[in-house]
Amino acid sequence: MFPFWSDYYYLVIILQIICVIHALKSGRREYLFFILFIPLIGTVVYIIREILPDINSGTLGENLLRTLWPNGRIKEWERKVRMSDTVTNKLQLADAYAQQKQYDKAIALTQECANAFSKDPGILLQLARLQFLNGEYAGSLANFDKVNASKGVRMSKVEDELLYAQALEHTGQNERAEEAYQKVIQVHHSLEAMYYYGLLLKKQNRTEEAKAQFRHTSEEIDLHPRYIRRTIRKWVWLSKKELASM
Repeated sequence: MFPFWSDYYYLVIILQIICVIHALKSGRREYLFFILFIPLIGTVVYIIREILPDINSGTLGENLLRTLWPNGRIKEWERKVRMSDTVTNKLQLADAYAQQKQYDKAIALTQECANAFSKDPGILLQLARLQFLNGEYAGSLANFDKVNASKGVRMSKVEDELLYAQALEHTGQNERAEEAYQKVIQVHHSLEAMYYYGLLLKKQNRTEEAKAQFRHTSEEIDLHPRYIRRTIRKWVWLSKKELASM
């Protein structure tokens, strides 16, 4: 009765599975409902809006290789470290470990490099990031502070400033964390910072302020270039979920 559908049914299923895996791996869970319950339209829309831009930017192949062969990069850099035990190779290996969430190994290697070059802010900054990801918030905060105290060096990436704010929050320094969140929001219009700042306010039972913060994410997204919006939409989605539960 529907020869076209019968011919392409399995192709749609395969594409649907690919889209679900991609959405889960890239944190774009807001698409899962459409992909799973409106398979044909949802899959086509997801491919056009999310996968094709990755192909154009050249990141899809790397991400796919990482998914299919997760330890490939680790083995490559382990071999290079055995051949040449340099700081550069060790840091690359540490990064490969971190990509597979083997944070203890990544921290040990980066700490070894930091011990050899204790005044290198780049190594300290990488160590602070890894410690945060491993839940070592006090150590992470200490290394962030060392970077900020380095002469002529300041954190310049919004991701690092946000991790610093979160490290302050996780170590119970809520007033300083609030100031850090506000700075990131004011300077970078970061939707991610707005979301986490809203969670901080909610945790302190400052409900109305938290609601206002969550609402700001929807208002602020239009200030970002179109090519960036697709990577930050999840903070709008998460903020709306928080609003619905309050």
